[in-house]
Amino acid sequence: MTEERPYLNMEAELALNTPRVREVQLEKVKRLVERLYQDKPFWRGRLDRAGVRPGDIRTLDDFSRRVPVFDKAQRRRLFEDCDGDMVEVVDRTIGVSMDQLRLMGATSGTSGEPTPYPMTANDIRWCSQNIGRMAWRIGLRPGDRMIHAFGLSMYLAGVPYAEFFQNSGHCVYPVGAEGGTERILKFAHMFKARALACTPSLAEHLIDKSPEALGLPVGDLSIRVLFCGGEPGAGIPEVRRRIESAYGARLYDSGAGFGISCDHEQYQGMHHIADDNMLFEVVDPDTYEPLPFEQGVRGMPVQTTLDGEGFLWFRETIGDVCEISTEPCPCGRTGFRYRVIGRTDDMLKIKGVMVYPAAIDGVITGFAPRVTGEFRIVLDEPPPRVTPPLNLKIEYGEATALEELPGLAEEITQALKARLKFTPRISWLPPQTLERSTYKTRFIEKGYEK
Repeated sequence: MTEERPYLNMEAELALNTPRVREVQLEKVKRLVERLYQDKPFWRGRLDRAGVRPGDIRTLDDFSRRVPVFDKAQRRRLFEDCDGDMVEVVDRTIGVSMDQLRLMGATSGTSGEPTPYPMTANDIRWCSQNIGRMAWRIGLRPGDRMIHAFGLSMYLAGVPYAEFFQNSGHCVYPVGAEGGTERILKFAHMFKARALACTPSLAEHLIDKSPEALGLPVGDLSIRVLFCGGEPGAGIPEVRRRIESAYGARLYDSGAGFGISCDHEQYQGMHHIADDNMLFEVVDPDTYEPLPFEQGVRGMPVQTTLDGEGFLWFRETIGDVCEISTEPCPCGRTGFRYRVIGRTDDMLKIKGVMVYPAAIDGVITGFAPRVTGEFRIVLDEPPPRVTPPLNLKIEYGEATALEELPGLAEEITQALKARLKFTPRISWLPPQTLERSTYKTRFIEKGYEK
């Protein structure tokens, strides 16, 4: 093998999405069910209530149809049942004893209590292997210098991902989103970093800040690879074009499990690269019934960490809604693909039509540079139901004249009606009015809380 081989793990990655890997998944599922049933009362109780014993799982279909889904609402109820004791929550839900944990990450907790990501040494090992596969596919090689600018403070993409990249052989500079834009840019320039890992909104923000902080555009930095995630921007064509053009680099989308986009000129979704240690299913978001895993199906991913110990998802969902592609990708790389359409937490219903902020983002960004791309959805009542019209605050672009705004509003309205089937009420804001964040962009303003 040479350094130019297409995959980091040729054996495992050539087997992705094949009958051979499904045999591996079934054997690991059987062992996982047996282990949790014997050793962990919390999971044994859930299986008992569902009328499931380890010997009942003879096929992957048995597992999908008989083992109940564990969702964020159930996690919140467990937190309440434990009287807010997160240590007890972790102890109940992991697959091993607490003394085996070596690292803890968490979600940001924006929709409630943060979800913990406890990890043993084994979890760090297999997660590092997956991150290594993703990094290899986007052209990163051992020794490449990376500015790590995801939030470091407890975020899963923070310290844990920094360690995973390091274990994969990359030289990580953990500046973190907390370091601020000037520090991120200065370290990228000073150390001639080849890669930048951050949210797409931060990557865009750095485009505007670089001339002020460094006296030069981001395109003059050494960054040639952007590893982005945490929000949907990297999959939006207009966002992708702006970032790639400004940096002179390739932008890659990651997230919702172990997925990474490819080099194809048009966004093809994210290739799932971890079939051998992560079972990925799709269910109906309302009924949780399994959906056929086939081209074009849309549903909510449910995932099981087949080698998980502390980092244990056991038919767990984080509430994303995805579209699946099982046909071969034009890039030629292996692995089924998925596109994140939105999140069930963010879903809005307008006259019975389901609308996701990420989809609105895709439409509005398409009007750049006449708009900056920054917008907010103003809700006057708790979601998901929205009494029409949906109120949008949108920043117009630096070069957009005020007299152009009525016509531009009509164009955006017609585009939203055609693509998303709703009519908005648009309020215009001057450029740079809305707060920029080095973390995830928050699209929704809760007017009903004011």
